[in-house]
Amino acid sequence: MTNWNRRSLLRAATAAAAWQAAAQTARKMRLGIILSIAPDPEAAMRRVHELGFPTCQVTPRELDGATAARLRRAAGQLGVEVTSAVCGGPGPEIYDFYQGPLTIGLVPREYRAARIAHMRQVSDFAVKAGIPGVQGHCGFIPENPNDPLYKETVEAIHTVAQHCKGNGQTFRCETGQETPITLVRAIRDIGLDNVGVNFDVANLILYGKANPVDAVDILKPYILGVHAKDGLYPTDPGKLGSEVPIGEGKVNFPALIARFKEIGYTGPLTIEREISGEKQTADVLAAKAYLERLI
Repeated sequence: MTNWNRRSLLRAATAAAAWQAAAQTARKMRLGIILSIAPDPEAAMRRVHELGFPTCQVTPRELDGATAARLRRAAGQLGVEVTSAVCGGPGPEIYDFYQGPLTIGLVPREYRAARIAHMRQVSDFAVKAGIPGVQGHCGFIPENPNDPLYKETVEAIHTVAQHCKGNGQTFRCETGQETPITLVRAIRDIGLDNVGVNFDVANLILYGKANPVDAVDILKPYILGVHAKDGLYPTDPGKLGSEVPIGEGKVNFPALIARFKEIGYTGPLTIEREISGEKQTADVLAAKAYLERLI
């Protein structure tokens, strides 16, 4: 009887340890990449799978039900988790300090109505594709909350986020064009519980807005996704800083990942490298190996 109890206790302890190890693994951050699914959703998901990533963010071009179904089926067959649908446009988007405030996101009045409509369409596509989040740049949200453009932008984001909420989704404002505290102010003024941020750590540097490690303390209640990207601070007052391969810029990834662990972030780390071709693939794989060691 004593031996039986010991064996039972040993089996129970072994099972508990295995369960605990599995739970720890499930709580880890997962790596991913961002990519377009046009013109072939199946090929896009094969690329994610072949590169060894469990997650991805997608930029859809065609928003019809058939494309959504193809994406959902391919992702399911390959075991790829699509974490968000990324939207931009329509209209010009010029990423600099002079034309950017006039062209990016929901701030410019000239493009706002069309972009609200487009974001709603992306949300509807995402529902059919089984994607839980929609994200995009909201623009150069004014620092001054008394600026009429600030209030208009908050209302515009509320309209989009309310549509996403009706579809059971989060809406994620991508960091970059505004200071972290401005973004938090806007999120609180929007007043919906499904609004958060896609924390692009390099954009805060490229736009000269914040140190990303410090910004975690401001944005931590709202971080729903992360773009793993690196960059240099701007030195030309008209141009953004330069994006560079992870490990070659000013983002302190060891400190940043440690901070994510401290706050309990277990969401995706989506690698973004804003070039194309073989160099992009090489840099993405190098970033994957580097980040795997940290997480």
